[in-house]
Amino acid sequence: MEDPEYSELRHSELRHAELRHADLQYPIGKFDRSKAAHSAEDRKRLIDSIADLPERLRSAVAGLNGKQLDTPYREGGWMVRQVVHHLADAHMNAYARFKLALTEETPAITPFDEAAWAELADSRVTPIEVSLALVENLHARWVVLLRSLKPEDWERKVTHLKAGQMALNLMLSLYAWHGAHHVAQIDALRARNQW
Repeated sequence: MEDPEYSELRHSELRHAELRHADLQYPIGKFDRSKAAHSAEDRKRLIDSIADLPERLRSAVAGLNGKQLDTPYREGGWMVRQVVHHLADAHMNAYARFKLALTEETPAITPFDEAAWAELADSRVTPIEVSLALVENLHARWVVLLRSLKPEDWERKVTHLKAGQMALNLMLSLYAWHGAHHVAQIDALRARNQW
């Protein structure tokens, strides 16, 4: 029969390991849908975050060598290189989704299999400079678009096949979080490894 004290200790250790794993995967926490931007001040702050992402991403990977870029940010996670390419992939999709929402009436948008995309050759072997430049140029265009929107535009919606209807207010919050989330994963890996 198992010692109850040992069993409780083991359960506690497993729970701490799960929490550490969650912290590594979500170093700034999971996205909170209740945090949609509702005021002009919220939107300005989030657009500024999207505008600053290319510089924050470039800073997060500055000086990393090939071996470091091929290190997963956590056990079972993507390599740093894949995270950088994923940001380009996801934000290209986001930009297109914003344009669809602004030009069509509640368009249906399809999710993409980000894990499968991350395993394609372009995400595994392409130099990160390609995606760093892509993110920089994409965000330059995206921010021009975002700053041009009128207050009523932020209520326009898309219908995501898995997440349901999403207004641009919510999508702005989601993608500002998304960029910060992945930069934090890289920053946390660098801190843990003292890179």
